[in-house]
Amino acid sequence: MKIVLDHLTKRFSNRTKGLDDIIAVNDFNFEIPDGKLVGLLGPSGCGKSTTLNLISGLEKATSGKIWFGDDDVTDLPPENRGVGLVFQSYALYPHLTARQNIMFPLQNLKGKDKLTKEQMNEKVLEAAHLVQIERYLDSKPSQMSGGQQQRVAIARALVKLPRVLLLDEPLSNLDARLRLATREEIRRIQQETKLTTVFVTHDQEEAMSISDMIVVMKDGIMQQIGRPQDVYDHPVNLFVAKFLGNPPINVFDGKIENGAIVIGNERILEIEGPQDQEVYVGIRPEGFIMDPEGTFHVHKKQLEILGRDTSIVATHPDMISESIRIIVTLDTRDDPGETVGFRLKPGKVEIFAKDTEENIEFSVKESL
Repeated sequence: MKIVLDHLTKRFSNRTKGLDDIIAVNDFNFEIPDGKLVGLLGPSGCGKSTTLNLISGLEKATSGKIWFGDDDVTDLPPENRGVGLVFQSYALYPHLTARQNIMFPLQNLKGKDKLTKEQMNEKVLEAAHLVQIERYLDSKPSQMSGGQQQRVAIARALVKLPRVLLLDEPLSNLDARLRLATREEIRRIQQETKLTTVFVTHDQEEAMSISDMIVVMKDGIMQQIGRPQDVYDHPVNLFVAKFLGNPPINVFDGKIENGAIVIGNERILEIEGPQDQEVYVGIRPEGFIMDPEGTFHVHKKQLEILGRDTSIVATHPDMISESIRIIVTLDTRDDPGETVGFRLKPGKVEIFAKDTEENIEFSVKESL
């Protein structure tokens, strides 16, 4: 079931006298393809949960339309939209067993949709099998781990065979190891059910690891939509470039001068395309190759060895970032010294206009 958001806008009245309304979602236009998992990604307050609530019907749009396939669901109440919802808090009934929690939505079906007890039990078992919690069906939430409770919440959302599955920060209450395992389970379940799924998170690693597409948001405005790796490799603006990536992109004051990207007094990359101008230069942490004769030099503060990764934490007079982090390969773990030289991988360097912060396209000049 594809989802189409057509000029979708949501305004909230500002309770502070004299201030403008708060625009939580600002003129959204995009299509979520049938059977895909799409991550809504952005910092707190960017409007991602409001977007999810509009899709589910928990919030009413100020303007615009929402389509599920060929059906206009803009004015339909939540119970008639065919959505399955999973919240950050799980929202399980503490006095009911897992079986009873999963069965609860089926017990409220009426008319032609009403099921017998045998049919309900069969559907509960199918949902429990899908999320692999059959052995916990007679346990209450207090007797289960956070990950097990999350699976119960997902099973409850799936038991009615929804047209669309909506997940609102479902992993926020789990520890790091459990988050990793549970997000893999969510991806497996989504691929098995082929349900169109919208996954809200502020964690870019979560969104990039399991999503078919990501939507990066800021202040209620969609910044970029695309496949995770494409958005990471080709950010449309400085905000997207800084939001995606761990460690984050290193940002410097720089300029385009005589066919080169220049930081300080170093011509770091010979390029073609852009005119001379002041720019921001972004270099991904994995975009550096150690080379004493390289075109770019930094001052090393410390060396961080974190298992498989080694990072140089450094400074530079023209850096905008709080510090520079450079992922390197040091087989012998040798200290590279105070001043470190690098060559740069062209595909890991981005330039952004000073005024608009939009990405400026360039091509690398071929060596003679």
